[in-house]
Amino acid sequence: MTVRHPIPPLYDSSSRVLILGSFPSVKSREGLFFYHHPQNRFWKVLAALWDAPVPATVPERRAFILEHHLALWDVIAACDIEGSSDASIRAVVPNDLGPILAEAPIERIYCNGATSATLYRRHQLPRTGIPAVQLPSTSPANAAWRLPDLVEAWSVLREVV
Repeated sequence: MTVRHPIPPLYDSSSRVLILGSFPSVKSREGLFFYHHPQNRFWKVLAALWDAPVPATVPERRAFILEHHLALWDVIAACDIEGSSDASIRAVVPNDLGPILAEAPIERIYCNGATSATLYRRHQLPRTGIPAVQLPSTSPANAAWRLPDLVEAWSVLREVV
């Protein structure tokens, strides 16, 4: 079944790092915000990078992203997907990253996980010409990575912002 991305991109004119996921999970689609599943470690990782409390509400999360000059979105605008499984993604329609790249001084693009990176290379890189760095997924499905290891890998974000 084809599902459309229900969450607008989050960025402003001071966003310097763009973090791209693949496509929102069922929980994120229900909550209408990025990394909304309580087991996803995305917010814990970012909070650890800046030695800050973990933002819990959507307004806190939105403020955290913008305060740290980050931008959030996903590679895919619509696709066929079963539940939240990246492995089931088919019939990809890519998001248009043009508005973010035109309106924000993005210096680097990072992909949250292998699926995001693969889809970025296939669907976005030819359009943007900007290489993206693959980071390990913060998804609970990526159980091989412990939180301290994720924080270490994601610390490259602090090199820019």
